[in-house]
Amino acid sequence: MLSQALESGRRISWHIMTLFLFTKSDVLTVLVPITLSTFAAAPHPDVTRVLDIIIWIWLHLLKHDICNQMQDPEEDQKNKPYRPLPAGLITAQNAADVRWLLLPVCLIFSATYGIKALACSAFLEALSIWYNEFGGDETGLSKNLLTTIAYATLELGATAVIGSSIDSIWVHAVAFSSVVFATTIHAQDFKYEEGDRLAGRRTLVTLFPDFARTSMMIGIPLWSLCLSRLWKVDLISSIAFIAYGTIIGARFMVYRTAGAHKQSCKLYSLWYTLVHLLPGYWRFFNST
Repeated sequence: MLSQALESGRRISWHIMTLFLFTKSDVLTVLVPITLSTFAAAPHPDVTRVLDIIIWIWLHLLKHDICNQMQDPEEDQKNKPYRPLPAGLITAQNAADVRWLLLPVCLIFSATYGIKALACSAFLEALSIWYNEFGGDETGLSKNLLTTIAYATLELGATAVIGSSIDSIWVHAVAFSSVVFATTIHAQDFKYEEGDRLAGRRTLVTLFPDFARTSMMIGIPLWSLCLSRLWKVDLISSIAFIAYGTIIGARFMVYRTAGAHKQSCKLYSLWYTLVHLLPGYWRFFNST
């Protein structure tokens, strides 16, 4: 009996890990920043719903990522061999079954938090279909635009999940984080440059690599300065934040190996997470 229970536990753990690997690359770039941003930007967050937010965001990421990774599994053999499809952890048919099973799961789960969360869930599905099945990811412009809209929708949906109202600070926070995301999102494309070229995908990095690197070198420190002023960050913290952004921007220009790109992307993800915490800084020190 004990051996059967242990075997069942191992199988369940294996399936959970398989699902997690679909979303692994989005944990630091999407799940963590949006979770933190929801509590930092929302005027009246319910802190008891932190697990609710994580589950809601992760389910929608999982649904989108399965659909996306089914489109071109051969590309992942080069860029991300750890993912379930190229690693042989799941068949394409089983992945498709899970993807369509998640659609009603996400909608029903969202409906328990109200009409706003449900509307965000439905809109995310429409964006996912456009992105994955109607060529939304084939050009850098459409890819970045759809990703930015989806990011803002996740933030709105997460805010609905915690039952918070929306005020001008939240609007500014989401607007600026979305613009920052749209203008720096190609940071993630550097580590996939070789695979994108092989797949013929037209991104800013593959089409204009020098411009892409220059934009990171200038854009990240510039955004660090502007956001520090916008959210009235103290002088010492502003200098540290701007210095960190300058180091990251310089890395994209100076270090150009695949390994360096991966490290730069990790540092960028941390920087972008800090961007999402700045509205919380303002609320704590400046809100009346």
